Amino acid sequence: MAQVNWLAPEEERAVYNLHNNDPDDTGYRSFLEKLALPMLACIQPGACGLDFGCGPGPALAKMMREAGMGVELYDPFFYPAESALSRQYDFITCTEVVEHLHYPAKVFSQLNGLLKPGGWLGIMTCFQTSDDQFDRWHYRRDPTHVVFYREATLNVIAQRMGWAMTVPCKDVVLFYKPL
Repeated sequence: MAQVNWLAPEEERAVYNLHNNDPDDTGYRSFLEKLALPMLACIQPGACGLDFGCGPGPALAKMMREAGMGVELYDPFFYPAESALSRQYDFITCTEVVEHLHYPAKVFSQLNGLLKPGGWLGIMTCFQTSDDQFDRWHYRRDPTHVVFYREATLNVIAQRMGWAMTVPCKDVVLFYKPL
């Protein structure tokens, strides 16, 4: 999306406040399992992670903690703890985050720095698949969604970062940062 069309921060936060991210909502938890389950299969018990862009109701962090993982929170609007960005992690999750990034190259580089060698980055976002359907695509109608990704785009990001990439299911990608 052209920068002139970006929402002001207070407008953006108001849209996020409309989201229902209840950590105890079974439907929402089921949705988040698309990322949680493949991530849990890749990381060691007791691993320490970061839920980057966790939003107002950090449901995925709660799920990962219930599975025995340590999880720090960071969200520029709801958990702006800069201290969470001052160390490295065994894993990082970004669920429904990367489509909001005004400067995605900068953030992916930041995530690379936050990820330990041998660590995993899990991203969930609705992949763009059809140019001729784009005008009618529900996902692009959210005014906070400013960038979209195809699987091929994510592969280019992986190559530039030196990561391995796997797509365990629709709209989920796992990146591995080699040792």
